[in-house]
Amino acid sequence: MNDAAEIKILTPVGMLGYGIPEADFMRGIDAGADAVVVDAGSTDPGPYQLGLAKPIVSPSALERDLRTILKGCRVRGIPLLIGSAGGPGIGAHVDETIAVIGRIAEEGGYRLKVAAIYADVDKKTVMQRFEAGRLSSCASAPEATREDIETSERIVAQMGAEPILKVLREHPDVDVVVAGRAYDPAPYAAFCQLHGIEDPGIYWHMGKIMECGANCAEPKGKVILATIRQDSFDLEPMSAQERCTPLSVAAHTLYEKTRPDLLSGPGGVLDLTGARYVPLNERTVRVSGSVFRPTPGYLVKLEAAAIVGHRTIFVGGIRDPILVGQIDGFLSSLKKRLNSVFPELASGEAQLHFHVYGKNGVMGELEPQKDFVPLEVGILGEATAPTQEQANAICSHARIGVLHMPYPEQMATAGNFAIPLNPPENPIGPVCRFSLYHLMEVESPLELFPSRIEEVGA
Repeated sequence: MNDAAEIKILTPVGMLGYGIPEADFMRGIDAGADAVVVDAGSTDPGPYQLGLAKPIVSPSALERDLRTILKGCRVRGIPLLIGSAGGPGIGAHVDETIAVIGRIAEEGGYRLKVAAIYADVDKKTVMQRFEAGRLSSCASAPEATREDIETSERIVAQMGAEPILKVLREHPDVDVVVAGRAYDPAPYAAFCQLHGIEDPGIYWHMGKIMECGANCAEPKGKVILATIRQDSFDLEPMSAQERCTPLSVAAHTLYEKTRPDLLSGPGGVLDLTGARYVPLNERTVRVSGSVFRPTPGYLVKLEAAAIVGHRTIFVGGIRDPILVGQIDGFLSSLKKRLNSVFPELASGEAQLHFHVYGKNGVMGELEPQKDFVPLEVGILGEATAPTQEQANAICSHARIGVLHMPYPEQMATAGNFAIPLNPPENPIGPVCRFSLYHLMEVESPLELFPSRIEEVGA
């Protein structure tokens, strides 16, 4: 691939399936986009998608966005790169995404060359690395155990740019790349490397911002265009109602970061200490000065989920000021009562939690306003147990207790708990936890990520 003085990458939305304003997207296509890159996954919703093989968006939402994107890509004849297909980036979701693309192409009467890159890792491989001492905790994750690996329903590794770049180089005529679990900026980095952008500080920083769509704009938007060159990149939202400013772009670095200046990823750390943000006009910002610092060896992040039980919940509200004023002690007494009824609660085999919204439902024990007495509170009760039947029984008793258990100075004998839903208890189903959130040493950035090529459509 010939080096380019500048390349343009268009991102239609921060998450595939969240809805794309077509007029803004086509404005980016007409502005000369060389590729469309979109992220399709995240661990933000928690481990259940990985544990239960659930997609992050509905099939209809996925198809709607893909129709819009493929229409624009065909107009300009440019590739589409998708990272973390389906949400957790498992192989089944890669294949499902390709099936949707194939159906759209067939209906449109055209063919597409599609690359699939998989990120699933088998337990045997992980166990071997674990036993060799080549697994380490990521962030606040505890040390991994054999049980963590053995009980995992699925394991994926987060690929860097290398597997995507390999496919792009080997198949320069590819129309669509659908990758499994990927580091969010990886498709952006791969496309930049393909076109000769040499400074990793530039393309990693650009990708880290772009993968969220136009979240870096004021007000937050969806469609954004990046123009990348050797020493800088420009960001411009495609909605006329939005603008990028030095403050809005720099502030995006605070989003979902342990610290805003050093961002770890596959192969190294992005150092933003010297990053500069300069306005080119009222709507466009130029970014430069970021530095990528390689780290010894190569680490990939593993993500795995295990099923730990079943959950049932109830929801209701309390406005009685007598009960609201003593709600913490009331719920604590109720939990003690239920521990005597259900041995699995007393033993810790099952758990019961109350979230008191309006008082400390968000912060819990970290809430600084300990003595605040609100006008009303919402109670979310959740019971988790080894079986759904056990969770249902505990949750039912808890809901009845909130409704009927007496409390000091009570004036009404019942009716102090308003329940908006019927049936009052709602089984949620299996509950998952991240069984692995760890870094694993690899011999090569490519070794865990096989790929295949197929043609789909008419």
